[in-house]
Amino acid sequence: MSAVPKRKVSKSCKNMRRSHHALKPPSSAACPKCDEPRAPHRVCRFCGTYGDRQVLSESKLNSAEA
Repeated sequence: MSAVPKRKVSKSCKNMRRSHHALKPPSSAACPKCDEPRAPHRVCRFCGTYGDRQVLSESKLNSAEA
């Protein structure tokens, strides 16, 4: 036999429990090289750098934009 609630959960208790369920907007960080917004810990899609290193070549950047 499965568990059954002893009492009805009121609207107030239900909504207070769900108060932390809201979606948060995605975070972004400025690229240190070109200052374009990018996702944290990801390669910049505009200049192809990650940290201080050039990760993507110019040909890959141009093919990704097209």
